[in-house]
Amino acid sequence: MAKEIKLTEGEQEILHVLWQSGPSSVRDIHEIIGAPKQKSYTTTLKIMQIMYEKGLLTRNESSKTHIYKAAISEKSSKQQAVGKIIKNLFKGSAAQLVMHALGNHRPSKEELDEIKTYLSQLDESADKKK
Repeated sequence: MAKEIKLTEGEQEILHVLWQSGPSSVRDIHEIIGAPKQKSYTTTLKIMQIMYEKGLLTRNESSKTHIYKAAISEKSSKQQAVGKIIKNLFKGSAAQLVMHALGNHRPSKEELDEIKTYLSQLDESADKKK
């Protein structure tokens, strides 16, 4: 498994924006997450510089305004976070995580249909491995 990445709340917010918006400047990111929370531009800049140093972001320095891009995928970040939750909070039981999540948040009909389809695919895959 890849090296565990520990993200702060601010880093998570920045990554979410980059995953949704694509490559962006510090100003773009700040307008989306910093300004509404009344964080200073320099706070957003500093967090992004730290993320760059950690290898969480890449940046294009070919113009005056640096453009940042997420260096980690949303999928791998979520997989790692969920894996850590399963291991640490649910003693390795994915079933316990799912039951707990569904017990605390009632899924919509569409979500239930998606879950049923996914479980059916998992069941078929398990049958093929037998």
